[in-house]
Amino acid sequence: MPYAAITYNVRPGFDDEIAEIFADFQRVDTPILRDATGDQAGRLLGTAVFLKDGVLVRVIHYEGDFRAVAAHMAGQKGVHVIEEKLAPYLVDQRDTSTPEAFQAYFRNALMRCVVQLSVDTHPAGR
Repeated sequence: MPYAAITYNVRPGFDDEIAEIFADFQRVDTPILRDATGDQAGRLLGTAVFLKDGVLVRVIHYEGDFRAVAAHMAGQKGVHVIEEKLAPYLVDQRDTSTPEAFQAYFRNALMRCVVQLSVDTHPAGR
């Protein structure tokens, strides 16, 4: 089950304020991801947010099609509330006001995955 990481460049010195924003995060309405036809395309398994020295990283644990993750998140009210509250702390402003703009940002902010290891891929686990 893969992981993805999304980056945000934030203004240093506001760690507590940013942490408070995420403390009130409204979770997605469902972990089920759907494709354009409405068929299940995957599931969100979990998320975590990390912050240090002006870099905020959101790690997403999911299964299925990553494009469905971006599309799903673009339609979530809680995600847009977070985006609005984070705006004053962002180094670079971005447009996330429409589903298309949000998905474009999501793709552009995606970190390159160098390696993903799990118990399923461990040689001793076979």
